[in-house]
Amino acid sequence: MPERARVRWLVRLTPVAGRTVNDLLKVPLSLDVWEREADAVVAAASELTIVELERRRIAGVERLRPIAALESDALNSDRSDEQQEGS
Repeated sequence: MPERARVRWLVRLTPVAGRTVNDLLKVPLSLDVWEREADAVVAAASELTIVELERRRIAGVERLRPIAALESDALNSDRSDEQQEGS
């Protein structure tokens, strides 16, 4: 599997015309839903899932950040907090 296909993203999914947020939540694709908004869903999804959502015209996709970047930021924040406590 290509490396790019394994990339996971934090995305905002907006239903296309004629679909609803509830429709997005029923899609049998691997979505890790983080937040449900009135007109969108914020979720973690693989690049493969995102491509499938776009191909099937189920949702508009806004890639917010790679999950790896979020994890790195959280790790760096934890280290920073530990250093400040140790000072």
